[in-house]
Amino acid sequence: MTDLILHHYDFSNYSEKVRLALGYKDLSWRSVIIPPIAPKPDLTPLTGGYRRTPVLQIGADIYCDTSLIVRELERRYPTPTLFPADLAAIADAITYWAENRLFRPISLYVSGSNLEHLPEGLQADRSIMRGLPPPSAAAMGRAVERNAPLVRLQLRKVEAMLADGRTWIVGEALTVADLAVYHALWFFTARTELLLPEIAPFERINAWMARVRAFGHGNPTPFSPADALRVAADTAPETPRPSQRFHEDPPLGAMVRMRADDYGQDPVIGELVFLDTDEVALSRNDPQTGAVVVHFPRLGYDLRPQRGAASI
Repeated sequence: MTDLILHHYDFSNYSEKVRLALGYKDLSWRSVIIPPIAPKPDLTPLTGGYRRTPVLQIGADIYCDTSLIVRELERRYPTPTLFPADLAAIADAITYWAENRLFRPISLYVSGSNLEHLPEGLQADRSIMRGLPPPSAAAMGRAVERNAPLVRLQLRKVEAMLADGRTWIVGEALTVADLAVYHALWFFTARTELLLPEIAPFERINAWMARVRAFGHGNPTPFSPADALRVAADTAPETPRPSQRFHEDPPLGAMVRMRADDYGQDPVIGELVFLDTDEVALSRNDPQTGAVVVHFPRLGYDLRPQRGAASI
């Protein structure tokens, strides 16, 4: 089977989610370190402009967004599962809350409190991704004050989820919800332990986080960006599985554009080659890689016909 290649950087909390999934499944993978801010010249030929981190590469197939990346790992390596059949629906709901309502205030609180520990230009880059001007130090300080209470009340909610003695967030089986809640809380200590006192008092959270952390990151091997591009150039994309379309969807073979519906809305344009209830895949060509297929989750992304586009 073609190697798993993860494009990521150390303090990316969403990358930590995928690294832990790789560890839970005890997988070997190639590790490509990418810049935390744009430009990303060695990644853009693979993704067509997608800005978020991480990205999973399997040959000439490129998987964007952790909601799809984790599902793709599950499809290829179904055991041990992250989606137990009887818990998958509630795990998806908790994952949505964790990665939207829980992590957003944590990111604003932690980033604003740790400015001296973050790479130069990071906050400006993140503001650009949201269509906002770069924030001043005073604006960051106000964001810290607004979001600190939202963080603290939700930490109590996570502690309450574990109050009945359950081993994992949803019950007695690990699910993707554990990784989603964990990576949000992991962000407290991703760069510095300055904010460790915020989570230190929560005994159940800390015991649960230790259980998740014990999965490790699998078996990574350093890999260069140039080698990753070479793999894509030397490999043909996999044959798409049969699609499951809604009648409102663009037809297969249409030129379409895909972009996130919240932030980091840089569009990726290509030929629609696959879609089902969870995934949309676009074929595109780049001078450095030749043909690649870029895969996105359906939910959280906006799929539209690319009016008047030439073939890519």
